Amino acid sequence: MQNQYEDTEWNDALRRHNIIPQLEKEVTEEDIVDLVEQTVESKSQGKSLGDMTYDELNEREDDIDEEDERMFEQYRRQRMAEMRAAQMKARFGDVGEISKADYVSEVNNAGEGIWVVLHIYKDGIPICKLVNNHITNLARKFPQTKFLKSVSSVCIPNYPDKNLPTIFVYLEGDLKKQWIGPIALGGMNLKQDELEWMLAQVGAVESDIEKPERPEVKDVMNMAIRQSRIDNEDDDDSD
Repeated sequence: MQNQYEDTEWNDALRRHNIIPQLEKEVTEEDIVDLVEQTVESKSQGKSLGDMTYDELNEREDDIDEEDERMFEQYRRQRMAEMRAAQMKARFGDVGEISKADYVSEVNNAGEGIWVVLHIYKDGIPICKLVNNHITNLARKFPQTKFLKSVSSVCIPNYPDKNLPTIFVYLEGDLKKQWIGPIALGGMNLKQDELEWMLAQVGAVESDIEKPERPEVKDVMNMAIRQSRIDNEDDDDSD
């Protein structure tokens, strides 16, 4: 969107029709407060030009004189292109279930610039259920990304259960990243924000989330061995 405070021919036309505020030589803190109050009040009375739908832009065109018609038409075309692009970009929003037969059309031919996150899972495995819950939420949060899931026996015959869950990440049919097995994904301690961060590092989702801190995993085996040695030394001393 164009800066409404720029001194341009288009902004002059919008100001003549009170679509944007008049240009002030110097914007003070008081001016900003007034602008916010005016914006809140205008929400109950109508929409700004940038928030209008394509149909509303057509209706508003009646208020534009011949001098501004050409620029308004250009702006309307730009808005229509932006809305179409946004609609195309956010066309997913849920997790699709696919089979082996769907793989080529849903993954390889997903489309230009489309990231695909595919979860290979099996019912009855707790961590698979956990990952499915996470990707369901992430699919809603990032509708630009295509999230899919498939039962291992349906998608990859004889795929070992020890490799589940598996997550494949594709871009335009190319495998960009894979996490195979519970250890690669962090086991049952995997949090949704951790998975989001992992996908963001690959580029599959646009997220500014920082790397979540994972609690230090204690080495139970070594701790038990050390404790056993201490106990044995105490027994020797008592003898």
